[in-house]
Order: sequence, then structure tokens, then C-alpha cells
Amino acid sequence: MKSDFHESVLKKEAIEGLNIKENGIYVDATLGRAGHSKEILSRLTSGRLICIDQDDEAIEYSITVLGNISNHFKIVRNNFRNLELILNLEDAKKIDGILFDLGVSSPQFDEDYRGFSYRSDAPLDMRMDRNNPLTAKYIVNNYSLNELNNIFRNYGEEKYSYSIAKNICKHREKKEIETTLELVEIIKEAKPKSELKKKGHPAKQIFQALRIEVNDELNALEEGLDAAIRSLKVGGRVVVITFHSLEDKIVKNLFKKYAVIEGNRHNDYLKVSEIETPDYEIINKKVIVASEEEIEQNRRSKSAKLRILERKK
Repeated sequence: MKSDFHESVLKKEAIEGLNIKENGIYVDATLGRAGHSKEILSRLTSGRLICIDQDDEAIEYSITVLGNISNHFKIVRNNFRNLELILNLEDAKKIDGILFDLGVSSPQFDEDYRGFSYRSDAPLDMRMDRNNPLTAKYIVNNYSLNELNNIFRNYGEEKYSYSIAKNICKHREKKEIETTLELVEIIKEAKPKSELKKKGHPAKQIFQALRIEVNDELNALEEGLDAAIRSLKVGGRVVVITFHSLEDKIVKNLFKKYAVIEGNRHNDYLKVSEIETPDYEIINKKVIVASEEEIEQNRRSKSAKLRILERKK
């Protein structure tokens, strides 16, 4: 089933966090169905918006949606890990703001054939970029026991990673594992009955781990976010929405790297003017989360965390 509906999480907070200037240059690093891009573009007069995505269906949909607002945008089919190259090619080496919304969009979950969901039967795919040769099916059927265990433990933070990896290897000896629901049953088999009674889907963490591995998401985030921070103009901001602890840890550590000077303490021998200050500032000391009202309307917002960094000099 194909769907284009997507409810952007923390939209109001993200747009406010960008502190948009009508003549600025902004980047939506995760275009999706243009939920955030529509809001950014509608606030620009002489400014421009550069949108990045790898998903052809998302791009096709967003061209029409954004075109109805203005022509002050450009959509680039690429991975945001290549941000520095993209900005150079777009003659936008310095930008006023950039947004990363790291959640998988609702249409990608809802389109059965994409293989992201553990609730409907589909081929094991999970590629954001359909040109990517690596699929979840290849990983499940070809990675070694140790490789599967490491992915499930490190990317899925799955308590029963080894048992699940072992059960996958056992099943694939008999026949190739091809679909999402086949994998779900294998995961369930490997977990104790007491675990299956707990709240939440038993395959959620394994599917997360496979999606991260297929799309190399964590390395892409670290590379793209680092380039984004370095590309900001003075007063420019990076806004990042994460959905699990591994992403949030990368964002938190990178922000700290740029905004905190270790060992920089006041002492009796230095004037205030002589104390080194960082080039960047973390705007929200406390992470921003969705309101109870938003969580009630959109359950996918429950795990979302928003962080903002601004360049000061």
C-alpha cells in the first residue's frame, strides 16, 4: 500500500529552533514528505532552501508540494553524509540553518513493499536509497553469526542478540529467509515466553538494527552533522531530531565537541576578556521532547528528542 501522509514530529519546535531569516540559506537534510520544508520555504522571501533525500518517491511527491509554495528551493538526490560536496555544488558553502529529522517517514513504514515494518509481510529490503545494493535480506542470509550478533547488540541494543542471531543461522540453512514476517517469527522463537508478554513488539530492536546497517545510518549522521556544524554562518543553527539513544548520543557528543572547551575555568590570573570562549553554543541545555498532546496524536513522537546548536563567532 502506497501512502504519502506523514506527520512531522516536533515541527513547531524545530522551525522555531532554526530562527529563520527570510533572506537566509537553509537546508533540510532529510526532506521526506516535505513536512518541515513546507514551513521553512513559506518563511523565505529572497532566501533559498536546499533539500536532500535519497528516496525517489519522497522527492517526486515533494517537488509538487514545494512548487505550490514558491520556486526558492532545490531538491538534491543524495545522502546528507555528502553535505560538504552538496553545498559546494550549490554555491552555498555557508548556511543560516540546517535541519536533520532522523526518523523513518510514515510512508516508508506504511508502504509494505519497502520492508521497514515488522507488522506487515514484505520482502526484506529496508533501503532508503533503492539503488543501494545492500538489503536486509542479504544481511540476514549472508552475515556470519558473530556479525549478526554484533549488529543486533550494538545497533539494536537487543538483550537476546546472540540467541536471535543463532536462530537466524539455523533457519537459513534450511531455506533462504525472504520476508519480514518470516523474520519476525524467527525472532519470536529465540526469545523467552516471558519476553513476548512484555509491552512493545518483540522484533522492533532487530528491525532497527538491520535498518541502521543497511543504510549505514550512524556513520552517515556523524559525517553529515559534522559538516553541517562547520558550514554554519555566525548566528546559524543546526536543529536535530533523533529517535533512539544511539543517534542522540552522536548528536550530544558532537555538539559538546564544538560548544565546550574542556578545562576552561575562571581563575584569579585571567581577566574575563582573556578566557577563551567556544565558537558554538548549545541553545537548549535540556533536550526538547514532544508534548503529551502531540504524543497522543502521533505515537511516533514519543521517542523524539530535539537538540539545537548555534554558531556564535
